[in-house]
Amino acid sequence: MSSFTVSVKHEMYERIRSFLAGREFGPLLITLVFAALLPLSLPRIALSDEVQYYAYLRSLYFDHDLDFYNEYQHFAALGLRNNDPAIFNALLRPDAANPNPVTGKLRNVAPVGSALLWAPGFALADLWVQVANANGATIPRDGYSQPYITAVCMMSALYSLLGLLLTYRLARIYAGQVPALVATLAIFLATPLVFYTYLAMAWSHANGFFLFALFLTIWLRGREGNIAQSDGRRHPSVWLALGVVAGLMVMTREQLGLLLLIPALEALAAYTGALRRRQWTVARDLLIGHAVFLGVFALALTPQLVAYWVLNGRIGPSTTVGSKLAVVNLGPLPVLISPRFFDTLINPAHGAFFWSPILVVALCGLLFLFRRDGPLALLLLVGFLGQVYINGAFGTTWHLSGSFGFRRLIEGTPIFVLGLAMLLAWLQPRVGWKPLVIGAALFVAWNIGLIAQWTFVRPELRKGLIWEDMLYYQLQVPLQVLSRLGDILFNRCRLTINC
Repeated sequence: MSSFTVSVKHEMYERIRSFLAGREFGPLLITLVFAALLPLSLPRIALSDEVQYYAYLRSLYFDHDLDFYNEYQHFAALGLRNNDPAIFNALLRPDAANPNPVTGKLRNVAPVGSALLWAPGFALADLWVQVANANGATIPRDGYSQPYITAVCMMSALYSLLGLLLTYRLARIYAGQVPALVATLAIFLATPLVFYTYLAMAWSHANGFFLFALFLTIWLRGREGNIAQSDGRRHPSVWLALGVVAGLMVMTREQLGLLLLIPALEALAAYTGALRRRQWTVARDLLIGHAVFLGVFALALTPQLVAYWVLNGRIGPSTTVGSKLAVVNLGPLPVLISPRFFDTLINPAHGAFFWSPILVVALCGLLFLFRRDGPLALLLLVGFLGQVYINGAFGTTWHLSGSFGFRRLIEGTPIFVLGLAMLLAWLQPRVGWKPLVIGAALFVAWNIGLIAQWTFVRPELRKGLIWEDMLYYQLQVPLQVLSRLGDILFNRCRLTINC
């Protein structure tokens, strides 16, 4: 290679680096990746959990009640036409708790948060249907036709994108732009989040992920440095916003309430420090701020509490939920235990670390966040362990058999991205970007291979990971994808059921 050619290439490289320096390209690239995959999405409602989330919205909007019989009957009939009685068995089959013996209402174990988040898209879809029909279309204005289904599914996808952008911003603060970008895309594509963004869209996970990312963003507002240097005080408007978002989090997935351990432990440390240093003004301000937060949080929970009362005749979830939890009585107090805590992570058939091995690497990265911001790293670790603990307490459904991947940890995505970004920032000066990008690509390929196997190559994977011939099937995925490329691009309903 001539010296002239080398000089030209070097000059081009320097120009590119100069152009990129100081420019914020992370959000654009994340949005482009998200948009590139969106045509592969599958907007539909076909599973019992999806039906329960959706039933709140459709019933309140069109029927102005919480009687879900017609919603359940509609989707159960769709399933039965496709030889799938799952919705009927889960939602319409009578048992001791269905209908509820106190209220006479059919069971709905889903919280109301997703319906609230989907409502703007649903209302816009209804407006579009009315306008289209006024101009000669004949779209059923019933809450069941495709515009309504597509609207709520695309709302979930939008919340996933917003969650990614918020998470990227958090990671960029601590690790820099490029590590944050690579970490955000790697976690997105190498975990079940991508599946529940595009293929199982009418679940609550993308919504919950967005809310937790938003909560962390607001909570860290004004503290882009080390939170250990903070006395814990925030403006009342920040506490108000945190209360609203926390309420939506709990109403979207009740177990996300354990993520509130993060601000609770920060508050405990803040009070301890203020009292030890006799900073009475700080303690007073903290007390006022936390009172605002708790008051707004309780008020924000009102829709869920009303739904509990109407459906169950009490302020609490269906007994179907409580019966799944492992509780022991220690003296007069019931204690929630987690007998499947370690299985949640390392069970060979169902464990999160086997479905998504990139999580192991990401959690190791919290060590490097600890070096930068020890309190934040510890608090995020506590939040993650809280989600593992509550899943391990579900004695009969901890394994999530039938689901793709370990979906109950999706909401912890900001924790994983922060950890991975910090690890990448530490490794890059030592090994360069090439091996790091190759490693991230391998994790993504593992996840995409499992999605293909779970969907149409080896559907028996839905009962749990099958390690026999796993490598063979993973390597066969590209050929299987090519053989079904027409269906993947233009007729994805052939790859699933009830569609």
